[in-house]
Amino acid sequence: MYSLNLHDLIKNVGLEIIYRPEGLEKINISGIEINRPGLQMTGFYKHFVQSRIQVLGEQEKEYLLSLPEDLRSERIETLFKYPIPAFIIANNIYAFPDIKSLAEKHGVLLLKTKLPTTKFISKLIVYLEDVLAPKTTMHGVLLEVFGMGVLIMGKSGVGKSETALELIKRGHRLVADDAVEIKRIDDMLRGTSPAIIRHFMEIRGIGILDIKRLYGVGAVKTWEILDLVVELEHWDEHKEYDRVGMDENTKDILGINVPRVTVPVQPGRNLAMIVEVAARNTRQKQFGYNAAAELDKKLKEELQKRKESLKQVRWIE
Repeated sequence: MYSLNLHDLIKNVGLEIIYRPEGLEKINISGIEINRPGLQMTGFYKHFVQSRIQVLGEQEKEYLLSLPEDLRSERIETLFKYPIPAFIIANNIYAFPDIKSLAEKHGVLLLKTKLPTTKFISKLIVYLEDVLAPKTTMHGVLLEVFGMGVLIMGKSGVGKSETALELIKRGHRLVADDAVEIKRIDDMLRGTSPAIIRHFMEIRGIGILDIKRLYGVGAVKTWEILDLVVELEHWDEHKEYDRVGMDENTKDILGINVPRVTVPVQPGRNLAMIVEVAARNTRQKQFGYNAAAELDKKLKEELQKRKESLKQVRWIE
């Protein structure tokens, strides 16, 4: 389970601190769910998830203002008795003096934002989804090829970067070289590059290349959804490679099966062209057309026709 420290949340989301208790660096957020404590302000705590960030908006404010002062303080204090990670006041709402004093009494982090409640919650959820998403780092080269995210993998020296460079010359775009950071967002995998090496590529014998400067801003991309894994390996004459494509091979990355093809590397093979064809073929399969399955269907139909013709000949005889 990934977690985010509240100090980083405050800094990256742009929140104003009204009251900050001691030990903030020990408080972490591990879920993306947000709660608006409207029901809790009425005294209803059944199914209340105390580990969520609490956000107070206009509706909660108006309800609190409708309560007598002593009852309002009682309702807020009841909420603050729970170990909630943070209480955020949205829409630049004036913080009631009793909210601040009760936050100090119970050691609750009290924050404020100028953004409207709905807009702030949307921004916060998107941020938490990105930061708390399951992630991994893989060795390879990630490119956008015909609008698809293609991860080229293989042992060191097999020709990954050289193939990627040829693809860039053909008009495709580099996302990451060497270290590819992959995050799972819902049922998709999003790949990007560590910021420090973004747009750089290593070519043995030449050194480090800045692809953005060499080929222009159109030759690079910050991130891409992963659609296909192409594994390059040195040709093994004792290994039987798939020549038809009926078998659907996949690679498990963060619990998602990504289509995978294995390409044997041999002198004279145009690897860049093969990667392009693999990307186009995978796109066709996504649209429901499988060339190998279609050929297999035609062969079976032709075989059935010949069997029926043979039966008719025997019947005439």
